[in-house]
Amino acid sequence: MRIVVKVGTSTLAHSTGCINIRHVEELCKVLSDLKNAGNEIILVSSGAIGMGIGKLSLKEKPADMPTKQAAAAVGQCELMYTYDKLFSEYNHNVAQILVTGLDLEDPVRHKNIDNTMTRLLELGVLPIINENDTVNTDEISVGDNDTLGAIVAVSMQADLLVLLSDIDGLYTKDPHKYPDAELISEITEITPEIEALGGKSRSGLGTGGMTTKLSAAKKCIENGTDVIIANGSAPSVLYDILEGKKVGTKFIAKD
Repeated sequence: MRIVVKVGTSTLAHSTGCINIRHVEELCKVLSDLKNAGNEIILVSSGAIGMGIGKLSLKEKPADMPTKQAAAAVGQCELMYTYDKLFSEYNHNVAQILVTGLDLEDPVRHKNIDNTMTRLLELGVLPIINENDTVNTDEISVGDNDTLGAIVAVSMQADLLVLLSDIDGLYTKDPHKYPDAELISEITEITPEIEALGGKSRSGLGTGGMTTKLSAAKKCIENGTDVIIANGSAPSVLYDILEGKKVGTKFIAKD
C-alpha cells in the first residue's frame, strides 16, 4: 500500500512546544516497521513552529509573522534532525520536502514535487513533507497540514491517508463537552450535516481542527483515496489500521 500519514503538532510535541520523545520515537519505529513490510510511506509532519517555540523558550505561539518564521526556521532543523536520527536507527533514509501554496498551485512545480516524491519512493526513501513556514505568508500558505496531506495523497494516488490527531475521530457532538457523544466509525459521504460536526483545534500550537480534517477527507474520497482520522497518542494504532480493525473514523472513497 501507498500510505500518507499526517501527524499534528499535538502528537509530536508537548504543550510546552518541546518534543514528545516517547511519541516521536514510537512513530518512527512503527513507520519503519510498516516500510519493512513493503508499504510505501509518505509522512506529512507538522511541528516546526511548535518545536521552534520550545527551543527558543517562547511562552506562547507568536502572533507576528517574522517570529513565526523564525521559530519555524529553528524548529525545522530540530524536527528533521530528530527524524533522521530515529529513522536511521532502523536503516531507513528520509528526505525533506518543504512546499508553499504557490508550489502546489503551479502545475509545473507541483509535477516536479510529485516526480521527486515518486523517485524517492522508488529509492526506498521516506519523504517527509511540511509547509515551508520559514517563507510562508498568509497569501501563499496551504493553510494547514490536513489540507497538505490530502493534496499529497491525491496527487500521489495513495491508497490511504491517515490523519493522526489528539482526538479519536469524528463524534456526533463535541466529546469534551458532552459525555454522551458517540464516535462515528464509518462515513461514505460527507454531507452538510457531517460538515457541521467540525470544530476548532484544541491545541494552542496547532493550526488544524476537525473542520480541516473533514475538508481533507472530502477531497480524498472524491478522488479514490480512503481516509482515517485516529488518535495519534499511540502511533501503534497504525498497525490496527493496516490490519483492517475498526479504528477512529474511516471515510470510504467513492468507486
